[in-house]
Amino acid sequence: MNAIGGGGAMGVDRVMALRAQILERNQALARAGTSGPAAPATEAKPANFAATMEDALKSVNQGQVEASKLSESYERGETIDIAKVMLARQQASVGFEATLQVRNKLLSAYKDIMSMPV
Repeated sequence: MNAIGGGGAMGVDRVMALRAQILERNQALARAGTSGPAAPATEAKPANFAATMEDALKSVNQGQVEASKLSESYERGETIDIAKVMLARQQASVGFEATLQVRNKLLSAYKDIMSMPV
């Protein structure tokens, strides 16, 4: 038996179910974090892949910065709810892990393209 909790397809199904739960929780966290005023509906979407990636990286970086600020404030002894600190850190962690997975897939695709015969 492997560390995931089963062998073969059963283990893959369990990993995919866990992944779905993580994505669902991340979306719920994002909705909970945007309880302030709604963003304008006329926000322009990026026109190309590079702009989309840049926006995604900026978003992940902003989450990291926010989590760091909250952690530092808590460590200084300021009155901050520990749940809010842990939530921000978890959001930053999930965002970073997703970014790493996208990077890995892009590198894999690049290697596959470069190894194709012309």
